[in-house]
Amino acid sequence: MKLFAAIFRRWLLAFLYPRPLIGILYLPRFFIHWHRYAKSAGAQKIRVLDLQPCLGDWSTHTPFDAHYFYQGAWLARRVCSAKVAQHVDIGSSVLTMSVLSAQVETTFVDYRPLKVSLPGLTSIAGNIMDLPFADSSVNSLSCLHVIEHIGLGRYGDPIDPQGSVKAANELQRIVSSGGKIFLSLPIGRERICFNAHRVHAPASVLEMFPQMRLVEFSYVDDDGRYHEDKPVEAANRLEYGCGLFQFKKL
Repeated sequence: MKLFAAIFRRWLLAFLYPRPLIGILYLPRFFIHWHRYAKSAGAQKIRVLDLQPCLGDWSTHTPFDAHYFYQGAWLARRVCSAKVAQHVDIGSSVLTMSVLSAQVETTFVDYRPLKVSLPGLTSIAGNIMDLPFADSSVNSLSCLHVIEHIGLGRYGDPIDPQGSVKAANELQRIVSSGGKIFLSLPIGRERICFNAHRVHAPASVLEMFPQMRLVEFSYVDDDGRYHEDKPVEAANRLEYGCGLFQFKKL
C-alpha cells in the first residue's frame, strides 16, 4: 500500500511542481526520453514502479522566487557586516536561517516550531503577537515576509484585522535602543489578498514603526529586479514588490 501511495505522490507532484499542470505539455517528451534511455542503458534496468517524472524543470534559466532570493542575500550581507554576536529571526525562510547561522549565532522563532539540530541555530516556538523576549532585549532582529500574513488565519493563527500592526508593535518592543530590525514584506497597491497576505504602501510601513528610524530601504520591483539603497518614494507605483526596510530603534 505504501509503495502505491508513493507512486501516486510522485506522479501527482510531477503535474503540480514547479508550475501546476504545465507538466502535461512535457509528458510526451518524458516518454520519448525514457524510451531512448532504456534502449541505451544495457543491463541497467529501469522499473516502471521507480519512475519519477520531473516535467517542469527544462528551462533556459534557473527559476527562482525574486522576493525570497534577494531578501535572504540582503539580510545576510547586512547582519554579517554588522558583526553582531547574536541574531534573532521571527518566522523568516528556514533556508536563509540555515545559511545565516553559519556566520552568526541565530535564534529562530516560529509559530510552528522548526524541529532541526544544527550548530549555530537555536529554534524555539513563539507567537509574533507575544514574543518570548523581554522589553529592549534584542540587538539584531529580522522578520522577512511574515507580518503581512498575521491575523489572516493562513498558518493557524487567530483572525485579527490589525495583525500586521500588532506584529510590528511587538517587534519594536523587544528591540534594544540602537538595535536594528531587518524587515521585508509585500509593497505596492495597498490591499488585503485574503487569506494569503496584505500588501502595504511603503509609507504605511513607515507608519507602523514609529519607534524606529529608517536606515536604508531597498526593494524588488514588479519584474523581479533588485534595487539597493533607494528612496522609499521610488517604490510608490509598484503593484506587488518586496520592500526591504532596515530600521534602527530611537
